[in-house]
Amino acid sequence: MKNLPKTSFPLTARQIMLSGQVQGVGFRPFIYRLAIEHDLVGWVRNCVGVVEVHVQGQPHKLEQFISDIFVKKPPLAKPVLVSDLPADVGGFEAFSILPSQQQAEAQISVPADLFLCDDCLAELNDPSDRRYRYPFINCTQCGPRYTLIRSLPYDRPNTTMAMFELCPACRTEYQDPSNRRFHAEPVACPACGPSLSFHRESVKVMNDNEASLKNALEVLRQGKVLAVKGIGGYHLMCDASNTNAVMRLRNKKSRPHKPLAVMFPAGVANEFEMAQSSVVLSHSDKAFLLQPSRPILLVAKNDTSELSDQIAPGLKEVGIMLPYSPLHHLLLNDFGGPLVATSANISGEPVLINSQDIEKRLAHVADAFLHHDRPIERPADDPVYRTIAGKARAIRTGRGSAPMQLTLPFELECPVLALGAHMKNTITLAWKNRAVISPHIGDMDSARSLEVFEHTIHDLQKLYGVTAEQIICDAHPGYATTRWAHRQNLPLQFVYHHHAHASAVYFECKSTETVLVFTWDGVGYGEDGTLWGGETFIGKPGEWQRLASMRPFHLPGGDKAGREPWRSAAAVCWESGLAYDDIPEKDPLLKQAWQQKLNAPQTTSVGRLFDAAAALTGICTVTSFEGQAPMKFEALCHLHDIYIDIELSSCDNLLITNWEPVMSAMLDSTLSVSARASLFHASLTRAMLQQATAIRDQYGVNDVGFAGGVFQNRVLTEQAMALLAAEGFKVHLPELIPVNDAGISFGQVMEYGYKK
Repeated sequence: MKNLPKTSFPLTARQIMLSGQVQGVGFRPFIYRLAIEHDLVGWVRNCVGVVEVHVQGQPHKLEQFISDIFVKKPPLAKPVLVSDLPADVGGFEAFSILPSQQQAEAQISVPADLFLCDDCLAELNDPSDRRYRYPFINCTQCGPRYTLIRSLPYDRPNTTMAMFELCPACRTEYQDPSNRRFHAEPVACPACGPSLSFHRESVKVMNDNEASLKNALEVLRQGKVLAVKGIGGYHLMCDASNTNAVMRLRNKKSRPHKPLAVMFPAGVANEFEMAQSSVVLSHSDKAFLLQPSRPILLVAKNDTSELSDQIAPGLKEVGIMLPYSPLHHLLLNDFGGPLVATSANISGEPVLINSQDIEKRLAHVADAFLHHDRPIERPADDPVYRTIAGKARAIRTGRGSAPMQLTLPFELECPVLALGAHMKNTITLAWKNRAVISPHIGDMDSARSLEVFEHTIHDLQKLYGVTAEQIICDAHPGYATTRWAHRQNLPLQFVYHHHAHASAVYFECKSTETVLVFTWDGVGYGEDGTLWGGETFIGKPGEWQRLASMRPFHLPGGDKAGREPWRSAAAVCWESGLAYDDIPEKDPLLKQAWQQKLNAPQTTSVGRLFDAAAALTGICTVTSFEGQAPMKFEALCHLHDIYIDIELSSCDNLLITNWEPVMSAMLDSTLSVSARASLFHASLTRAMLQQATAIRDQYGVNDVGFAGGVFQNRVLTEQAMALLAAEGFKVHLPELIPVNDAGISFGQVMEYGYKK
């Protein structure tokens, strides 16, 4: 508290309420300093999700104070003015920061996990600083938030740091409003905070930071696999330039092909000094990688890359990120080179967050473990983005970018919970005009995924002080999320998979008009009970009309086709009367079953057409992860202006694109595989233009949106956007919300809200 000189001028008072990102970002000390700067008295305090300010002084200084809140705000703060009302002048002689207070109706904005700021990084590397090389250094502008909060308001006793009692030096900083660590809830130092431990076979180092780091580095330099506890979970790490080490990780984790993310050291003078020796980075790439969430971004490898070819076999891109925690900085700088940093989990499951689980479940993968004793309250995987048409688009939201809080274009009558899809699951909690999308949960095929799914549902409601009164789920009766919904004692609303896709992209169109949306993906339950995946809708949320689709075909073996592209290849060949001999399953009854439509569901999936094309050209007949075949197929494209016009016909009031000619071309061995890949992509984009033009001619719609996992394909998407734009269409591709199934839960809320 600082005393201010008394003034003889008349005083006025204001009561100000601010919501948005105002907790966990040093906002209260900022308000304190701003009030002192303007010779104002009063107080500031945290409530549940908001900051309340009573301020009084000379009227013109009050006006400037309020203006400066938004002009001079801390870099990570995003204040929203809830109210600014006249107040009674009190007998204050100073400005103070009051203890946090609960309030009846919360307007909560949960702070996201943050990277290590420059000030703390400088202290980390300063031998004279008491936090020199301390792996858990942080301040109000950096460090974990979401992953350590147990309840709100965001105060230390409500976090996993409550177990660490502050030493006198840290407490002095924590209580000093002029210090950048004032109420930095995770604040700590070597004397009072968390510490590292190392475990390898019979070697155990407990609560010793330097010894643990030394042992961990030895493991990495030996070409072994190290499990490292970070902000939102564990990473599996190894030397990214050592092919033997990378293959050791792949073999142990049974992950033969799926790309691995790479973390590069961040130079002091130039953060990208080492990364630029292996990957191609534009100015916008660098700016994106440096944002507070420190995301993974897919970028092109260069010709001199020292990264192992096994990081992303058969692909031209690799996912890279910079260190975002002090522990990462120490590891990467001491190691002196890039490290693989892939999620420590069982394939498709959420990332693991505690030492007991990881040593039990991944003992066969990791050669050693680098633990720490700061508990992680909830998992948050790394966010992943890909640049398409000049902008980074979300593939997976996570640590630092989620929970994602969005303002709905309508007001809900009651709180709702949307459960998302079966793959790449997220959930969305929505109430009034607010929606909160959870971090990535994963594929709902395992007991742990369901456990984290349920925990996230309860956790979000607890954090935001909202209890859902209705559930929205996918119409597919077999989804684990749908089955879970049926077990709850709440009213249910069902939303078709592709309606949710279309409604999610509509949000980012920022339009109130009718929109044309292509929803191309793997498979989703359609209105007619078949598996859709190549649909074109017109309308807006709550009133989508299906106008166009792909020629349907039947998938032999049903769900098996998702990991066995040869089944899709067989399907399109048999459907077209073409021979297909490269069938691994030499079962003469397979085609007979297909002919009788036994375990051969009908689909219109463009994703399965990509699978078929990749298999027919010999690129990939069996996959080890979802999307492998289309990704390898896309990587082969480099030709332009090579395509086949695909027939567009009308059937049962639907425009139907006939894929048969382009599939026949996939069998043409006189064309190189690269030419066939280029032809396939270009032909599909021409088919999109053909559909869009025909629909515009009839309905006059000019806005086009893309939704569904197929549009993560940059070659297809950029070509389609260019073609449509050249014909006068306004094209929308989401940036915030993933076009894949991770966006389904939010789309379900949009569809529900417009219908109501």
